[in-house]
Amino acid sequence: MNGTRRAFLGIALGAAAATAMSRPAYAAEAGRRQRRIPPSGIGMHLYTMRASLAKDFKGTLARLAAMGYATVGVSGRHGNSAAAIRDMLDETRLKAVLEHVGYTVVTGDGLPQALEDIHTLGARWIVVPSLPGSMHTPAGFREAARQFNKAGLAARESGLGPLLFHNHGLDHEVVDGENLYEILLNETDPELVAFELDVYWAAKGGADPRSLFVRHPRRFPALHVKDMAPDGGFADVGSGTLDFASMFDTARSGGVKQWLVEHDSPADPFATAQNSYTCLANLRY
Repeated sequence: MNGTRRAFLGIALGAAAATAMSRPAYAAEAGRRQRRIPPSGIGMHLYTMRASLAKDFKGTLARLAAMGYATVGVSGRHGNSAAAIRDMLDETRLKAVLEHVGYTVVTGDGLPQALEDIHTLGARWIVVPSLPGSMHTPAGFREAARQFNKAGLAARESGLGPLLFHNHGLDHEVVDGENLYEILLNETDPELVAFELDVYWAAKGGADPRSLFVRHPRRFPALHVKDMAPDGGFADVGSGTLDFASMFDTARSGGVKQWLVEHDSPADPFATAQNSYTCLANLRY
């Protein structure tokens, strides 16, 4: 998974969609915006904190909880079992809502154990973080849709929520006249498969989260909230160019329940965590 993610980081896709999502000053719109993200919905995707977790997993969780975070998305266990992570979450009063599990595990013999681990963590969703590069064709995405439906059925039968898929920029490409991401949206069973939308990668790839939420209602229970720097790189939430207030205006239609902060390469993970939490806690949309 990490190799795939690192490969994506070097990809420079068109900036037109990102420019269209540019963020005006929040204050100018504050008067007419009343909704807020519920405190229970503000979480941290732990990939952001991987350097600190590798040194002190429990201490990192405790610092996130002290900032106000309520939930986490697990991405890498750093040598800990699912049971050990659950104990640390319970001790720090955080709740895991999902875990990223590789495509080959989800589509192979490892799925039953992966589902059991989701239960152990106390989470609701198993998430496929990316597809192998060789599958980035319409035929490959149709095969992924077929496999996701099978795994989503297994997840439901085990008492979990639907299988989720996490996007990157290339997933929104049009190949041979077909939008790859739309293949997954249209050819998976909404009762079995949903999506963890990374809003940065959606914008980078030319998609509009606002439109996705409306056109595909209740398919997006979780988000990766990641901001875009003016040069197209990563930024702390609230310090970049994405208009989150406008973007989240249709989040209710999309069924969003979790807003998980993510930054792929933070200089100071705890500063990023604090800045991003403050933005989301104060945001009105």
